[in-house]
Amino acid sequence: MDTITLNNIRVYAYHGCLPEETKIGSDYRVDLSVDANLDLSAETDELGDTVDYVHLNKIVKEEMSQPSKLLEHVAKRILDRIFTELDLVKVSKVKVAKLNPPLGGDVEDVNITLSRKRD
Repeated sequence: MDTITLNNIRVYAYHGCLPEETKIGSDYRVDLSVDANLDLSAETDELGDTVDYVHLNKIVKEEMSQPSKLLEHVAKRILDRIFTELDLVKVSKVKVAKLNPPLGGDVEDVNITLSRKRD
């Protein structure tokens, strides 16, 4: 199995359980990897034979723009869309990090990681 990885996708979004989090927003970082068989695209040099990382980035940005209370929820939506829209993907892992979270202390980020396999 081969891997495509997008690291440090930066977005400004409105996730959180506190009312001010959904009004003010915050900086987020998303890391995403997908496993797929890339043998054909390595031979043909054709975009249609691979997992388009522009499409992956679009999914992340669109799902991050939809407010959620929990990072787990937005990560699951990202994974659901990947498996719905990209048939070549067999395994995917997404890490969503909220930078400088409002925890009343000096914390660089809080993050969650979800992984899924195609059934």
